[in-house]
Amino acid sequence: MPTASKLRKLALSCQGLTLARPFGSGTKAVAQAIDHLGYIQIDTISVVERAHHHVLWSRIPDYTPASLANLIEQKRVFEYWSHAAAFLPMQHYRFALPRMHAIKSGKKHWFTNTNRKLMKAVYRRIEAEGPLMARDFQDNVKRKGGWWEWKPAKQALEQLFMEGELMVVGRQGFQKRYDITERVLPSNLDTSMPTLTEYAQHLIDITLRAHGFAHARAFAYLRKGSELRAQIKHCLQEAIAAGSLTTVTLPGGEPVYINPEILDTTIRTDRKVRLLSPFDNCVIQRERCRSIFDFAFQIECYVPAAKRQHGYFCLPILFRDKFYGRIDCKADRRNGILKVLSLDLDADNSPERPKTTLTCNSLPDDFILELSSSLRRFMIFNQCESLVLEKVRPVALRKPLQRMLANS
Repeated sequence: MPTASKLRKLALSCQGLTLARPFGSGTKAVAQAIDHLGYIQIDTISVVERAHHHVLWSRIPDYTPASLANLIEQKRVFEYWSHAAAFLPMQHYRFALPRMHAIKSGKKHWFTNTNRKLMKAVYRRIEAEGPLMARDFQDNVKRKGGWWEWKPAKQALEQLFMEGELMVVGRQGFQKRYDITERVLPSNLDTSMPTLTEYAQHLIDITLRAHGFAHARAFAYLRKGSELRAQIKHCLQEAIAAGSLTTVTLPGGEPVYINPEILDTTIRTDRKVRLLSPFDNCVIQRERCRSIFDFAFQIECYVPAAKRQHGYFCLPILFRDKFYGRIDCKADRRNGILKVLSLDLDADNSPERPKTTLTCNSLPDDFILELSSSLRRFMIFNQCESLVLEKVRPVALRKPLQRMLANS
């Protein structure tokens, strides 16, 4: 039976978070990372660099947003829905078809009220004129604001996108540019509808490739449908019978599915501190994160301000195979300052046990040095030139960290 430490290292290795350059460098590395992970979640929040760029930078030190834009232009990556809005490998396009067809047929809803006449007019204009953005469509109706009050053309564009009639071919700022699907898809791409078995096996394959092992619920994470879940269970049982998968038990007693061959893998880990996005593939499944790493993490931008414990957009702090706490940052790009609003290190992250604060002496020997190095890299990644520490816990960490930052 593998130790808890071995399972943590396996999970992080499969996520590309144990070595400096697990996927190489440049645009090729970005393509390999997305292929391996299966998706990169898109997020609109920009208090620090957006989540999709942050996730890739965490695994590709020389990553730039231009690399991702190049892959979209080269038709190697596309935008659609995974468990949330995401960038996906183009080769996985056919596995987006079940959701597209369900929305188009009315089995699933994106908008409950759709203006089919307007959708047809929007589609025809893009067909005739080429890629367009929502702002290219006039709307003189005055509105109060809010995403649920999108102008009609924007709603039509998004409905056509979710039905698979339009695809995103790029962004200007954060605004999508849409084109008709038949002009975007590569000519040699398999666009056949997957069977339920193919779809279930696809979810199993990408989950195990990206995470190493998973409990039964994780394979259909945030995907609804009893038939799909039943088929995933059936495929897992067949794999167990064939010997291609086995089960091991997590420290909390829960069984997970794993390829027995990777249990003998020797895993090397670097000594870098990683400041992960709260939407990072490694931590987005909160239940999994807690059961494997004993780390109870919650993003607090959706929590009322008065109830936040760690900050609006706190980032998990990973060192080797453990999470050491959270850091809440904000990039003041106008003044070139990365503000560390709150740095909070905990010795024990489990809410049911008494909270214990780490002391500087109880931290690993090179943790503060590596944390300062990561903060400097994160500052540069966010196009900032200086860094300001505000709240730090434990308080005794402030001076040695400031000293390290000043000398780095």
